[in-house]
Amino acid sequence: MRLTILGGGGFRVPLVYRALLGDRGEGRVTAVTLYDLDASRLTAIRKVLTDQAAGHPDPPVVTVTTDLDEAVTGADFVFSAIRVGGLAGRAADERIALEEGVLGQETVGAGGISYGLRTVPVALEIARRVAALAPDAWVINFTNPAGLVTEAMTAHLGDRVIGICDSPVGLGRRVAGALGADPARTRLDYVGLNHLGWLCGLYADGRDLLPSLLADEAALTSFEEGKLFGADLLRTLGALPNEYLHYYYFHRESVGSARAAEQTRGAFLHSQQQRFYDSLSTDSMSAAGSASAPPPPRAAWNAWDATRLEREITYMAENRDAVGMGERDSCDLESGGYEQVALSLMRAIALDERTALILNVRNRGRIPVLDDDAVIEVPCHVDANGAHAIAGAPLPDHGKGLVCSVKEVERAVIRAATTGDRAHAVKALTIHPLIDSYAVAIRLLDAYQRHFPELAYLG
Repeated sequence: MRLTILGGGGFRVPLVYRALLGDRGEGRVTAVTLYDLDASRLTAIRKVLTDQAAGHPDPPVVTVTTDLDEAVTGADFVFSAIRVGGLAGRAADERIALEEGVLGQETVGAGGISYGLRTVPVALEIARRVAALAPDAWVINFTNPAGLVTEAMTAHLGDRVIGICDSPVGLGRRVAGALGADPARTRLDYVGLNHLGWLCGLYADGRDLLPSLLADEAALTSFEEGKLFGADLLRTLGALPNEYLHYYYFHRESVGSARAAEQTRGAFLHSQQQRFYDSLSTDSMSAAGSASAPPPPRAAWNAWDATRLEREITYMAENRDAVGMGERDSCDLESGGYEQVALSLMRAIALDERTALILNVRNRGRIPVLDDDAVIEVPCHVDANGAHAIAGAPLPDHGKGLVCSVKEVERAVIRAATTGDRAHAVKALTIHPLIDSYAVAIRLLDAYQRHFPELAYLG
């Protein structure tokens, strides 16, 4: 089976390759094509993958290319993990928003809208090329804002594009651990949009364990989301929010913490990852060894893993600071989640291995307040026919208005990207719950257009 990764020079690609190396079953991926516009990043990530593959019998063969058509032609699965504007773009999204006193996070609020406006045109071109050159391929979308981008791509790929995120899986794993339950033997009842959902039930042996968790103060505050939101709020909500809802429920605190920080998350990641990629350049690797000796064994892998650990330690640090949480628990520092979801999704489709996963798919009546084509994030049955939403808990009453508002923001971004009409982009910024000002929306879009040449298409 052949897998193509778009954004193949991205930092998280070794996580995917690690999952592939661990898959020794029938129908496994035997060839991986990495596509990226940045050839130097492709070279760096290929070095990491070479280190990973050392000692593994018959690892997937890795090839690289900077040609999109070459990359997707003949693919069975395509992972889309692009970042238009790079991490420097994310840092600018955040900085420009914070200068206006509003949140600039990459998927939430003004930053997410700017990122979406840059990304959707590129994602649509990818969808068109896949539809033309690999019509039988399945596209698994990692690209943020994942729900918005997946919905845009359905215009050309229909149900053959599926979005994934590891946040709901991580939440379920932590909740199961707090209850002393085996995550592999629990069923999650989760509903919402990408980065805007709630865990409404966690079932083991047919019994919902969530009410007992909400009643147990010690257990409820023993894991990351419990500490982040606090027991009183969680009991008031009667559900466990995705971690990204902290930006809504603690908006002022989040903005205040971000403005007080020495640098934004995007700026930190940009400088951190630039050091990593620079360390794997040809000149740097040569300098690591002597004229007569090669670089240290697994030097590329070790550099990547050290950078990964630093990334995980600092994840959502501003949110934790806003509520005085302190450092992350050690059990949350091991990356892993979205690549395992992707591998399970691929195997279920390719081998008709029926499974259940939380995915981003078209609604088709699952959430009655949204239309059938709206992409939502819910548990799905997956088999050779793709992924289809499972009936489950309704949206919490307190979440209905928020979900409808944010979905309309996503739709306005897609309309702006597909028509080039600036008014739709202004609308998206104006109606977002975390911006709430037409004047600020105009100033934000003006600033984003001045900074990003990719937004010149908005007339």
